[in-house]
Amino acid sequence: MTFSRRRFLSLTSAALATPALSRTAFAADWPTERAIHAIVPFSAGSTIDIVGRIVADPVGHQIGQTIVIDNRGGAGGTIGAALAAKADPDGYTLLVNAAAHTGAPAVYPHLSYDPAGDFSGIACFGTVPNVLCVSPSKGIKTIQDFVAKAKASGQMTYASAGVGSATHWAAERFRVSAGFKGVHVPFRGGPEALTEVMAGRVDWCCIGTASTLPFIKDGKLLPLVITSPKRSPSLPNIPTSLEEGYKDSDYNFWNGMLAPAKTPRPIIDRLYAEVTKALALPDVQKKLAVQGVEPAPLTPTEMDAMIRREIALNIKIAKAAGLKFN
Repeated sequence: MTFSRRRFLSLTSAALATPALSRTAFAADWPTERAIHAIVPFSAGSTIDIVGRIVADPVGHQIGQTIVIDNRGGAGGTIGAALAAKADPDGYTLLVNAAAHTGAPAVYPHLSYDPAGDFSGIACFGTVPNVLCVSPSKGIKTIQDFVAKAKASGQMTYASAGVGSATHWAAERFRVSAGFKGVHVPFRGGPEALTEVMAGRVDWCCIGTASTLPFIKDGKLLPLVITSPKRSPSLPNIPTSLEEGYKDSDYNFWNGMLAPAKTPRPIIDRLYAEVTKALALPDVQKKLAVQGVEPAPLTPTEMDAMIRREIALNIKIAKAAGLKFN
């Protein structure tokens, strides 16, 4: 039996189209009776974990499927992100991450994944103000006192949720701007870092208000400045580091959801719509406001562009400041 050239081309085109057609059909049936896993690359109780759970729960209800939060902390969020990058792009593995996602290439030049190319942005949950905190037992009252002591010591320790985490970047940005040296003490997550700062075993940290507010209200942490572009509604009397004269000391701590890059577009668009719907719920807005989260709506395309911009900016800042992430 012989084939004409036209018949051959027709069969070839159909074969090539089959994967795309099957992906489209698969996306139309998503989600089925199967749990969706949202990897959070930091420990339970961290800012991104708290915010991620607030958003994931209603999204799960809306789509009629459970979204299981899977905490995979370590290495500044890169362990969990690598797992998500290598997962099947079928809509059943997602990544809930924060600004550490765009700082990773500047910290780890030999990453096993590409934070931009291996992911598709879904939606930004919002931004969380960072606050520089110390233990009241340190006897420090103002940010000026703090900087003076830090310069005199040159060895003040600062905690983070891991090398290259958003909490690490926030601290480094302030430290470089204020012009003092120090010793970085990384932990697997924000809660562990806060525990050591509250106990006075580590001198200071810059962590999101979602994690610090309960301890600030209980008098276990003393907030000195907000290291984000503007004041936090949850701590209105605490000035920003920019207001206090520390140029380029602010750090944008965003939180959001991503998926492996080849996840079918209909699933990305569906998730974007569902997250947007969840973020508009009064109960969700109330919970996020308590955590100090401020709205920062981005479409998937806008989120992808933001991630690319921040990666380039962080690499530039690290090189210009000679930051060494040890």
